[in-house]
Amino acid sequence: MGFSKVFITIGIIFLAIGLLWQFIGKLPGDIVVKKGNTTFYFPIVTSIVVSIVLSIIFYIIGRFR
Repeated sequence: MGFSKVFITIGIIFLAIGLLWQFIGKLPGDIVVKKGNTTFYFPIVTSIVVSIVLSIIFYIIGRFR
């Protein structure tokens, strides 16, 4: 598998994640605090999911080196 195919695969994965993100919005577990005109959004679960996905992608890339 060539390096260009790895980049294409990563691009498709990011595209799929982006499309899913449009429909899901925020994940359960993300913290949203609204007080008056101020909104505080802390995406803790989203950050964990993104971290896991990136770890898997970098693991796969590392296997092909």
